[in-house]
Amino acid sequence: MLNDFIEINSTSFLYLLSTLALLFLAYFVVLRIVRRLGANPKYLIPLETVKKISTPLGFVLFSIFIRLESLRNLLGLQDYTYWFRKSSTLLFIFAFTWLLLSLLKILKHHMMRKYDLQASDNYKARKVTTQFNILERVVIFIIIILAIGAALMSFEGIREVGVSIFASAGVAGIIIGFSAQKMIGTILAGIQIAIAQPIKIDDVVIVEGEWGRIEEIMLTYVVVKIWDKRRLIVPTTYFIETPFQNWTKSSADILGTVFLYTDYKVPFDALRQELTRILQSTDLWDGEVNVLQVTDTKANYVEIRALMSAKDSPTAWDLRVFVREKLITFLQQNYPESLPRTRVSFENSLGVEKTN
Repeated sequence: MLNDFIEINSTSFLYLLSTLALLFLAYFVVLRIVRRLGANPKYLIPLETVKKISTPLGFVLFSIFIRLESLRNLLGLQDYTYWFRKSSTLLFIFAFTWLLLSLLKILKHHMMRKYDLQASDNYKARKVTTQFNILERVVIFIIIILAIGAALMSFEGIREVGVSIFASAGVAGIIIGFSAQKMIGTILAGIQIAIAQPIKIDDVVIVEGEWGRIEEIMLTYVVVKIWDKRRLIVPTTYFIETPFQNWTKSSADILGTVFLYTDYKVPFDALRQELTRILQSTDLWDGEVNVLQVTDTKANYVEIRALMSAKDSPTAWDLRVFVREKLITFLQQNYPESLPRTRVSFENSLGVEKTN
């Protein structure tokens, strides 16, 4: 019975068998090429990522297979041509979109392997990470929208409805455009951040009076991780329209300051020598800046500023705390008379003045 079936449909069977063999051959040839490229580290696709594209690639080839007329002839389903072709089109769009997204993830992974965000001087890594994260979301959004549009436009009824809607949507389009103005502006601000980069991933910023690091940059908002583990959610337009402090815009190193308020009797040279000794005793100091200056004088005290440098802002914070504590201890133990004090003058009835 099988032989009779094959003889009746011999032409369709041969076409189907040949096409199936060609599809399998194309599938394994592509995977073979990808594996050979992945074996060489200088090429784009690592060996372990082959599995990520094999499944969507298989669906792409399968969508071509179910579109074959010989398959329908062989199965005796010629009356279902429309459903076979529609299924093939939708499956191809789905699989091809999946394949593009997988290739995008592979490209990002390959590029980001060259950069280490955990390094102390990670300016380049933060810059590239920021660009890839934002642009990746933009590309994913565009690919998905185009895929959905292509899938819907494959239906004749929906296509006709879409054409009629577009033809009569002049006023409605203007209204929607005004309504979506803020959303579009937010998305464009996200793209502008990716290109101009006023902020980058792991940048240290002062936003709304809060000190924190840029943790995530999305298309419409930015997540700032505050020093006490809170999260500040800020729209992307904030970093385009509002002034803010970025402590690591061009480099991670930063200057730290410590202010002391002392009596006029404080020995400045001894304090400078002690500052140098304190800085040389800790690994928090990067060895670049070591300055002690009198920055202001008041009636009751002298303002002294100690200026020092560190490799990044968290280290600078720890260094400032350390230096402040050590300088105060130094004055307490060696020059207690240099601590700030209030002087009061008394006059007795004989006109003799006493000062304390």
